[in-house]
Amino acid sequence: MLRKRNSSDNLDRFIPNRSAMDFDYARYMLTGAAVKSESGEPCSPSKSLYRKHLAEILNINRPRILAFKNKAPPSSKNIPHSSSPIRRRKSIRQKRRIHKFPERILDAPDIIDDFYLDLLDWGSADVIAIALRNEVYLWAASDGSTVQLLSAADETGPVTSVRWAPDGRHLAVGFSNSHVQIWDTSVIRKLRTLQGGHHLRVSSLDWNKHILTSSGMDSLIINNDVRVRTHVVSTYRGHSHEVCGLRWCPSGGQLASGGNDNLVHIWSASSDQWLHRFEDHSAAVKALSWSPFQSGLLASGGGLGDERIRFWNTNTGACLSSVDTGSQVCSLLWSSHERELLSAHGFSSNQLTLWRYPSMVKMAELEGHTSRVLSMAKSPDGYKVASVAGDETLRIWDAVFATPPKGKSKDAEEGRREPFPNIPRIR
Repeated sequence: MLRKRNSSDNLDRFIPNRSAMDFDYARYMLTGAAVKSESGEPCSPSKSLYRKHLAEILNINRPRILAFKNKAPPSSKNIPHSSSPIRRRKSIRQKRRIHKFPERILDAPDIIDDFYLDLLDWGSADVIAIALRNEVYLWAASDGSTVQLLSAADETGPVTSVRWAPDGRHLAVGFSNSHVQIWDTSVIRKLRTLQGGHHLRVSSLDWNKHILTSSGMDSLIINNDVRVRTHVVSTYRGHSHEVCGLRWCPSGGQLASGGNDNLVHIWSASSDQWLHRFEDHSAAVKALSWSPFQSGLLASGGGLGDERIRFWNTNTGACLSSVDTGSQVCSLLWSSHERELLSAHGFSSNQLTLWRYPSMVKMAELEGHTSRVLSMAKSPDGYKVASVAGDETLRIWDAVFATPPKGKSKDAEEGRREPFPNIPRIR
């Protein structure tokens, strides 16, 4: 049944009121003025001025040609008043500029061109540690100063791995003689040497709070408590060849390991048995990186002959997806700011490739290295990336993952450092 509408209801608000109109005057204005202007008769200046004044007088207080008797009734819809127009805030995302050329290129003479070693790391104090054969150097990104941390004897070296502790002050250094040294970089002093666990070179290191995990050519993965004299607390056995990739997840509950046996293992911090064994890669797995935005998401990269990046759900053990990169995958880094992944490669382009996850669309390729990229490391703020290659260069790439905001304070970066226990000096 149709409801009868009152006359006050909003029908068609744009029909004018005829009683408020003067059609004779309207016709005069629409036709008379035009006829006079087209007559072509000459007109003196005084007569023109008279006509102008007359027209002004006649137009005073005349009713409008099209007029509304009453004020238009309000709309039944909630439309803002014209005095405050709608301003739509469009979240237009500016197109990010990805720098495809390095900000700096530093010499890295005598870098060992070995796929299985981990020779570069960037600590939370904004200092890069790099191993150049028997020596380890520290490069401060803030002022570009360089300090030599150590120089090992031939029977100890060369250096085969480096890894900063969460505090950005202590550095773990692995050697080819199976030893691991802990250094206090603030005073350039060695605190202790971990030995007796491995019997071949130490290829990879990673920290989980006060636990330093090491792996090597002997296929062992050893958890070391650096606070006590008897440092070996547990050992993981599952690989049959050199373990060259080692990364703890952000929460510290799971450890991922990759080896020259083409395997990836997921270990629990509370057990000596592996949780998952992934056998999909067909070449050595050194590149491992945990997602910072999704728990249990791991990316792994295969070496020459495999050349694929695979994504794993380490909670279920499922392979989520994979992509063929076309070249050896040497290192992987997740962005801290965007859902993006950076991969480092070997032959033939020796490039760094930025991918958008999960579509795995290539966003950019950073070229410049003339030999395979051995390692990558990310700055504490997550905007810069360092890469070192067999061409004996260390390259610093700015704004790879995102453009840093203006006015970023250094105090904010200091707050990123995690609390870390004092490491006693044990001879």
